[in-house]
Amino acid sequence: MATLDADAARGNERADGAEKKIMDLEEELKVVGQNLQQLEIGEEQRRVREEQLQAQIMDLRNKLKASEYRGEQAEMNIQRLNVRIDQVEEDLLQEKLKIKKVSDDLNQTFDDMLELSC
Repeated sequence: MATLDADAARGNERADGAEKKIMDLEEELKVVGQNLQQLEIGEEQRRVREEQLQAQIMDLRNKLKASEYRGEQAEMNIQRLNVRIDQVEEDLLQEKLKIKKVSDDLNQTFDDMLELSC
């Protein structure tokens, strides 16, 4: 009988230890579940942020392409304007030379008229 009581006591102790272990494991499982849930929420937030950043990158790339195109157009306009400026300057020089020639001819004519009148 004493051995049965000792065996029962040991069995109860083991059962109590097993129940405590089960409760500890259940608590640990609860903590792991909460951590997993937090990780899933964090992952969802990261995914949303990544999508937003990808959209922003695409928008910036499109703006860059548009800016590069406008820059190329501006450079071509500058080249055309520089050519036009050169043409206008050349035309101005030619007109000045014509005016100088007319002025010289007029001065010569006046000089000739003065010589004739003297």
